[in-house]
Amino acid sequence: MPRPIRTLAAAAAALLLATACNSASTGGTSDEPGSPGGSARGVTADTIKVGGIVSMTTASGYSKKDTDLGAKARYDRANAEGGVNGRRIDYLGAEDDGQDPARNLAAARKLVQQDKVFAVSPMSSVTFAGADFLDRQKVPTVGWGTLPSFCGPKHLYGFNGCLVPTPGGTLNQTWPEGLATVLGGARGKSVALIAGDNDAGKFGIRTFTQGFKAAGFQLAYAKAAVPATSLPSDWSAYTKEILRSGPGGRAPDAVVSVMQTPYNIGLFTALKRSGYKGVISDPTDYDPGLLAKDATRQALDGVHVLLQFQPFESESPAMARFKADIKKAAGGKDVPLNMHMMTGYMSADLFLSIAAKAGKDLTVESFQQAAAGFSDTGTLVGDRAEPKGQKESFGCGALVRLKNGRYEVAVPFKCYPPIPFG
Repeated sequence: MPRPIRTLAAAAAALLLATACNSASTGGTSDEPGSPGGSARGVTADTIKVGGIVSMTTASGYSKKDTDLGAKARYDRANAEGGVNGRRIDYLGAEDDGQDPARNLAAARKLVQQDKVFAVSPMSSVTFAGADFLDRQKVPTVGWGTLPSFCGPKHLYGFNGCLVPTPGGTLNQTWPEGLATVLGGARGKSVALIAGDNDAGKFGIRTFTQGFKAAGFQLAYAKAAVPATSLPSDWSAYTKEILRSGPGGRAPDAVVSVMQTPYNIGLFTALKRSGYKGVISDPTDYDPGLLAKDATRQALDGVHVLLQFQPFESESPAMARFKADIKKAAGGKDVPLNMHMMTGYMSADLFLSIAAKAGKDLTVESFQQAAAGFSDTGTLVGDRAEPKGQKESFGCGALVRLKNGRYEVAVPFKCYPPIPFG
């Protein structure tokens, strides 16, 4: 979802709500990469075959389809510049997993066993049932590190690092520190955290509870209570409890939602109708396309959204290049930018950067060796380094606020020291 955007990025970001990351069967054929010199799976003398997995359609209507456009934009630029060490990227596009674990695993199998890809980049979904399969098949995979599968497995990389660490890892403090800035400091301030009732939501509550406490906030409410499989029609039970959770039965100073857009619209609308005047924040709703409907625009007005990349409002050369690449990939049209485009773009960018360092003899082994000593600076997600990114996030982010139908930067892009997670 911008030391960094729909969750443990809240996505901050955010922990975007995962359902069954590694529970599905991981059987399949063994497709071992070959020897150097272009005989690796998906690598020829002239091309590198890459595919993606993205939740383009979902039951709630939430879609990450523009992740595919972002990836295409970055691969197109790489090809226009001569490819990677003389090889053109043959990007097959992204498979739609429908936010379903079984389809996620099926997509992973198809890309490896039928399409014979060298890599999967991007992978952006709230489920990653294909993670074990891809790692066992030695498929370099790059995506949004909002799922535990991006934190440890040898061949999986988060484009902005690992956002859901295991004990012994670290926590990204972008969200707590950013909201502390908005509120004029965390001392004496209370925050309510709410997430979906699933494994990822529960993990998000655990991690953000620790992060907000470490920043100096008082935790008034922290529950993964919202049904993850059905959108509530009545939010009053949640809003009543939240609005009485602060010190002395008062409303908390901030309400932080670790949920996707359809849920956020319902919750935020109910909070505002109840008269809540505090800060509202989430990691998913940085998308001008959401402003087309009056009800949605009103629900999100004033909301502070966590980003783990430079805001689109940035005037940096890297952002200008991103915008030009997206426009070109969209057929020359000025399409509204959203965070999913950035997810695809930076997933592709990390893959390309490591592959370039691997040299002309591209194999899984040379890719992994390159990743083991990879680092660069000044990217749209801050400074990057591997294998650090398989254990912790790159630690950078920003907050934007929707005001009068426009996003504005509330807290500039900045890197924050992580804290130990345990």
